[in-house]
Amino acid sequence: MAKKIQGVLPPVPTAFDADGNFDAAAQRANFKRWLETGLHGFVILGSNGEYTLLNRAEKIRVLELARETIPADRLMIAGTGADSTRETIELTQRAAQLGADAALIVTPHYFRNQMNAAAWTQHYRAVADASPIPIMIYNVPALTTLEIDAATVIELAQHPNIKGLKDSSANVTKMGEIVRYAPPDFAVMVGTGSAILAAMSIGAKGVIPALGNIAPRECIAIYDAFHAGDFHTARNTQLRMIRPNNAVTAKWGVPGLKAALEELGYYGGPPRAPLSPLGANERAKLRDILREAELLT
Repeated sequence: MAKKIQGVLPPVPTAFDADGNFDAAAQRANFKRWLETGLHGFVILGSNGEYTLLNRAEKIRVLELARETIPADRLMIAGTGADSTRETIELTQRAAQLGADAALIVTPHYFRNQMNAAAWTQHYRAVADASPIPIMIYNVPALTTLEIDAATVIELAQHPNIKGLKDSSANVTKMGEIVRYAPPDFAVMVGTGSAILAAMSIGAKGVIPALGNIAPRECIAIYDAFHAGDFHTARNTQLRMIRPNNAVTAKWGVPGLKAALEELGYYGGPPRAPLSPLGANERAKLRDILREAELLT
């Protein structure tokens, strides 16, 4: 039986050494710590995994190591999206062979003017038909500059192998419309740690947050408190996490996330070029944000 897509599932960074090569030992060490926090699973090769900067062989190695390290009872979602439908199908099938439970597929966007509801519908249905594992739509307009509309998502959700959406737009109204009209087993997952409580309040099944890499217990606390009916704890924890979430997403992105990991005792390492590490001034500001949020003493 397929695992349910739900809970707190951080999109994990890919560890690189000083020469920019994949650092398998560092990746394993991070997984060991994350697994101790009670996270429900992980997204591999998402935006925070710098998937656009990895070649096919590297992606396969990252997926292999992840499945070797992540216990079978924890969800592993593989980012397999590409602008090419054929490439997406091939990588999705390979991810399934390597043990991925589901695939997260970003909206094609390079040929921007030709990308529309018809193109996306054709793309996702073709991938879903060819995939041995459930697939999820990935809407991240801040990076793709395009946004798939609710009506198209709802139509795609009728496909028996399209089982979820990661929506990083933080548009709770749109997510609510999808929850209302998509099938009950279609998992809407919010893609930002600043909107966990808001999204779950209108029916989201969980969150895929960059924040979950540096504040896993806090993200889980929001999730658990919501399900326990403890709105006070959920709200207060959510409010405390807004600034650190912004720091490792919109403000400083992947370089900020990797710097935050290092500040908190994980392996961060450098981002891959053309991204650059966080500068000293920004790093000092980041430390202040982590302290104010009670993540760093």
